[in-house]
Amino acid sequence: QVRLVESGGGLVQPGGSLSLSCATSGLTFSEYAMGWFRQAPGKDGEFVAAISPSDGTWYGDSAKGRFTVASDSAKRQVYLQIHNLKPEDTGVYLCADKAGSISTADNAVDYWGEGILVTVSS
Repeated sequence: QVRLVESGGGLVQPGGSLSLSCATSGLTFSEYAMGWFRQAPGKDGEFVAAISPSDGTWYGDSAKGRFTVASDSAKRQVYLQIHNLKPEDTGVYLCADKAGSISTADNAVDYWGEGILVTVSS
């Protein structure tokens, strides 16, 4: 059974930093692209970032420059670091896995985590 479990969310002040983690189990880590989507209040879901052995790292337009995605195959975890957080970064961040190459389409995702809330507010 595949499981993706996010951690690290919470309330952060504007300008702060945050690191999200996603622990994976039940799949062959090296065969999947791992990434993050964001569901902001009142908005459609948005691709944030992803990483895979074949494609390297990809970032959505809103994530370029302040977001860093990384993975640790030994720990079977994928990470998302966010710097200089802004109120518009608020949302539920979902860990997502897709077999093979990276796709920015949410309907291409094979497995989802339950999501974790990040709130950027003073």
